[in-house]
Amino acid sequence: MVEDRRAPMEAVLRKQRSAHHQMRPEPMNLRRDRIERAITLLKKHGDDLCKVMAADFGNRSPLQSMITDIAGTANFGKYCLKNMDKWARAEKRHIQFPLGLLGAKAEVRYEPKGVVGILSPWNFPVNLSFGPLMQVFAAGNRAMIKPSEFTEKTSLLTKELIEEYFTPDECAVFTGGPEVAAAFSELAFDHLVFTGSTATGRKVMEAASKNLVPVTLELGGKSPVFMGESADFAKAGERVALGKMMNAGQICLAPDYLYVPESKVDEAIHGVWEGTAAMYPSLLDNEDYASIVTDRHFDRLQAIVADARDKGAEVIEVNPANEDFSNTNARKMPLTILKNVSEDMKAMQEEIFGPVLPVKIYADIDEAIDYVNQHDRPLGLYYFGQDSSEREKVLSKTISGGVTVNDVLFHVSMDDLPFGGVGPSGMGSYHGVEGFREFSHARSIYTQPKIDVAKLGGFKPPYGAATEKAVKTIMK
Repeated sequence: MVEDRRAPMEAVLRKQRSAHHQMRPEPMNLRRDRIERAITLLKKHGDDLCKVMAADFGNRSPLQSMITDIAGTANFGKYCLKNMDKWARAEKRHIQFPLGLLGAKAEVRYEPKGVVGILSPWNFPVNLSFGPLMQVFAAGNRAMIKPSEFTEKTSLLTKELIEEYFTPDECAVFTGGPEVAAAFSELAFDHLVFTGSTATGRKVMEAASKNLVPVTLELGGKSPVFMGESADFAKAGERVALGKMMNAGQICLAPDYLYVPESKVDEAIHGVWEGTAAMYPSLLDNEDYASIVTDRHFDRLQAIVADARDKGAEVIEVNPANEDFSNTNARKMPLTILKNVSEDMKAMQEEIFGPVLPVKIYADIDEAIDYVNQHDRPLGLYYFGQDSSEREKVLSKTISGGVTVNDVLFHVSMDDLPFGGVGPSGMGSYHGVEGFREFSHARSIYTQPKIDVAKLGGFKPPYGAATEKAVKTIMK
């Protein structure tokens, strides 16, 4: 079955690689043209893409999708257009004395890798397909995309639009279920980008290793929120609520749990409650609030809450309009705050990826730092507070993929900052110059002068006095 799925993908891979070799090096004007076509695609068909995303989710605000998936991604393409000439320049590198004086030269050229595979997820299906694609194109590569089967309508429209705007040897889309994804991840790409869960990321990396394909893994994990004693708990609560409720918490960087001072726990929870109620006075018929993507994902979140309740957590539903969620198939779930959580609860063991928010308390900030350091390194980390020494302590004593201070999520929206994880939350990054380099091969080029450097340096046998002198000079 996997072999049947692999054959047409391998044919396209061969076609793209052959075209890449014939065109090498991919001219900058062609790279720009591809990015411009991708931007045009998003601008012309943004409304249609937002409609199919809403249909795939059951309910998802077209305006939210326009912000997160269409406008933000098109803007990132413009950022790439503005910077790609600078990124692509060869860099002169230092040469050991006295080779530079003798005429030697050293440089690094950032060259296209070839064909890059993109395995994109369902939660931001357009952004996380086209975002990497912009930098894949900027670096002079061609691309094959496998979007998620959970957002089937969006995947099919993406395929249709890519076929309209690009030739198959530039970019191609393959739709289907897990068997297609498995075959795709085993292809002999020149680089592979995967965005999704840590568990699936391990499988993708294992599959890619069969062909020694380098990977960029954008995973997730339990991104903590540190609230310091000096935090404005009303403002912090509102900002946490915005990050947690956007897309119904189905974001790899969503705040996963709060860590608050023991004396401020009720104030912190109240801030989140008030912030949520102000933005979402009702939920069931509110187009601004997204549904959980599938029944399976919804049932998993319900099980996490039930497990926490059974093990002694206080469950606080943020349901401002007192709506009845029990007799609906809309897959909508109110923000559910879990107080008095313990480590044996699923809510503290798994990435939540939905509108469930555990709250932990600390007596001293060092306790919170130690806790985070004892667990997997998170994709995001958030600190709220005005105490600069405490903030720097949190930042310097912890490790995470990225950080937003006094808000959540925003670091990923900064085009010039690299976005990526560390350890179980991912490897590699895109955005910024780092993304261009991720999809490029840094090729070292050294040019030797006419003089016989090996003889002059005493490196050529028979070894003797000149060799001894060279060693002593180097060892000084």
